Amino acid sequence: MSFVKIIMEQASQIAFGRQDPCGRLAGTHDKWDLLAALTHAAAEFELSHRTLGVLKALLTFFPERALPADPDSAIVFPSNRKLMERLNGMPESTLRRHLAALTRIGIVSRKNSPNRKRYARRSGDDTALAFGFDLSPLARHAGQIFGAALEAKARAEHLAVLRDRVAVLRQELLELADGTAEALLETARKLLRRKPCEADLSDMAKLLRSEIASRAPEETPQAALPAAGKMSAPVSRNERHIQDSIKKDSDSEAPQVTAPCPQPHTTDGKAGKAENAHDLAKVLRACPEVQTYYPGALRNWQDADRIAETLSPMMGIDMPVLSDARAAMGRKEAATAVICMLEKLGTIRNPGAYLRRLAQKARAGQFSTAPMLNALLQAGKQAEVVS
Repeated sequence: MSFVKIIMEQASQIAFGRQDPCGRLAGTHDKWDLLAALTHAAAEFELSHRTLGVLKALLTFFPERALPADPDSAIVFPSNRKLMERLNGMPESTLRRHLAALTRIGIVSRKNSPNRKRYARRSGDDTALAFGFDLSPLARHAGQIFGAALEAKARAEHLAVLRDRVAVLRQELLELADGTAEALLETARKLLRRKPCEADLSDMAKLLRSEIASRAPEETPQAALPAAGKMSAPVSRNERHIQDSIKKDSDSEAPQVTAPCPQPHTTDGKAGKAENAHDLAKVLRACPEVQTYYPGALRNWQDADRIAETLSPMMGIDMPVLSDARAAMGRKEAATAVICMLEKLGTIRNPGAYLRRLAQKARAGQFSTAPMLNALLQAGKQAEVVS
């Protein structure tokens, strides 16, 4: 049970719907913003969509959009018949059950008349006395409601990341297994079709990593590539080296469980500030193929990122794999890698596995797109000389 929910339950049992003991009130809040936040945090307070529908119907009887927090300042007094009409004919027994849930949680409070009827006494144009449902607790505890909504949103985003991670690991195991490990793959598939909790997704990710590690071949450490300007080998050998690297990385290998390496801050157009700093003009010179698909469309890195996202499915790269690469190497480097892969697409056997391997290297701090770009630039110069 979350901390926010504990606070709400304590407030419901002790002082929810009453004035703050220190005399502080929350002011006014937009009633529809409160309802939207409560909808996002519905699971925190165990509210069903039908209970929220009843609350929405109650809010429509309050004429102002700004909901005050002062006690007894937002009383509505519709009859059950009127509420049933606005709820498209909800049965009265169901309506009573949801009204009881709202008052039990403390989102609204009852102010009963001596005969338990809902009505108002007016003095001139003003309402002097009203009996019914007080909506002011909703505004009075707006901070808790908005906090729960933010917590629910953060949890949903975290679960989405875990789901993508499990999907990526399952695809990697599927490529490695060659028809084996069907039981684990089927369990992962069924898990992704449901709405699993964080613990189930984390456990499945651990199982998949363990199975991948037991099947992947041991990786032989290789020396880092020298900078393009210091290469003593001819251009043709450099071109062969890129192809060999592509052939090796196209096979799926076990991901290395290491902490993400912080991305160095670079400024576009200022080469030399970091090892992987390069400008968009250099990318376009090295990779003219992308301009045949999108002539004149790459004006900035936002365009490059968008085009890389469009190209990925066409190249056989799933979106979870691209998202994982963005998280590992940054959006700019991921877009550059995809554009470079497009240039050499005919030599890459499995683009998805290749990009996933580059992401693993990026997490280990062993990847930069600078050698890829330099090799493509050198190959282009050699082709111009030959022609």
